[in-house]
Amino acid sequence: MAYKRWLCILVAVAIMPLPAPGEDWLQWRGPTRDGFYRGLSWPESLDEKNLRTSWRVELGQSYSGPIVSGKRVFTTETVNADKERVRAFDRDTGEELWQTEWKGSLIVPFFAWANGSWIRATPACDGETLYVAGIRDVLVALDVSNGKERWRVNFVDEYKTPVPSFGFVASPLIDGDHLYVQAAAGVVKLDKRTGEVVWREFHDEGGMNGSAFSSPIIATIDGVRQLVVQAREKLAGLALDSGNVLWSQKVPAFRGMNIITPTIIGDLAFTSTYGGKTVAYRIHNSAPMGESPNFSVETAWEEPAQGYMSSPVVIAGHAYVHLRNQRFACFNLESGKRTWTSEPFGKYWSVIARGDRLLALDEKGELLLIAANPSEFKLLSRRKVSDESAWAHLAVADGQLFVRELNALSVLQWKEE
Repeated sequence: MAYKRWLCILVAVAIMPLPAPGEDWLQWRGPTRDGFYRGLSWPESLDEKNLRTSWRVELGQSYSGPIVSGKRVFTTETVNADKERVRAFDRDTGEELWQTEWKGSLIVPFFAWANGSWIRATPACDGETLYVAGIRDVLVALDVSNGKERWRVNFVDEYKTPVPSFGFVASPLIDGDHLYVQAAAGVVKLDKRTGEVVWREFHDEGGMNGSAFSSPIIATIDGVRQLVVQAREKLAGLALDSGNVLWSQKVPAFRGMNIITPTIIGDLAFTSTYGGKTVAYRIHNSAPMGESPNFSVETAWEEPAQGYMSSPVVIAGHAYVHLRNQRFACFNLESGKRTWTSEPFGKYWSVIARGDRLLALDEKGELLLIAANPSEFKLLSRRKVSDESAWAHLAVADGQLFVRELNALSVLQWKEE
């Protein structure tokens, strides 16, 4: 059975299409939604000789990471207490190509005021349509060429569900002809061309599943391709065709602060939560091949370190993750051993991996180049790229680095080695 499971995993990896060098940054955490970039190599240093600013434009506030498609880069902004907006720019010149806006704003709970009440989710793009999650649980599809609206779904109106207290946070996921979102107090699958809902599942009246902070992924676990979601209290795998729950696991966290994107490595699910712990769950399908899956979940290992908002990257069996205590750490995924922990940095990092190097943007606006070395923390270079805070995720395409500062979008170009 173990042989059969690993054979399925190897086959799935072998047929999985890899992004071509320089492929666009079309979604949350990049082409393969795991923080990996496979384009031009990065320099040894982040100094101005190797990394120069091409252009910068001031904007309204946003948590959303920039999206890059062809010659365009897209970003969102909260305009005022009434409106939110999407803007498209020429990625080489910074010239504005179009902008589209709609009514949308809210005030987050008092204990989160310090981090703002602006738009949160990162859009997704298929090269023709940009899918944007508005903060009031609204999903809008826009033509990438001109910003014209193709369709819109207001989940609050459609399902009479409450507006999530922190807004629509989870970033949309495109898979073929469909779109997956954690909204409407649950998880929703839509036809990406029309906005028609295919199914709505994994929902609850209290909204703890739908008001997710984490973003969904698709993974093949023990031979079964599935949607993996981390709601505020549970981690779960859902059947793609029906939304039926294949397996679920309660994940303890303070105030449901399960924030990082799920990470699946073979049959392990890795997560780390605020007020909880760092843990790996082993997920097993006991059904013979060809029969309906029968999954079980058990804890493979756990460690007292607590995550926050930074989703990890995994290289050669090790997870690199920024923790709640503001330190960066490396975990051996097989044993659960923490191999090293760094000095403190800022509250949040967005991390991108290429080869054996990590590029991280600290919430304080500092860019860090780090060796992906499981034996020791090694900072190769650092540079201040923003005087403002930077909570949005980095984007990279064709040697360009896109930094969404709190009130601006900056584009930097690096010299290939």
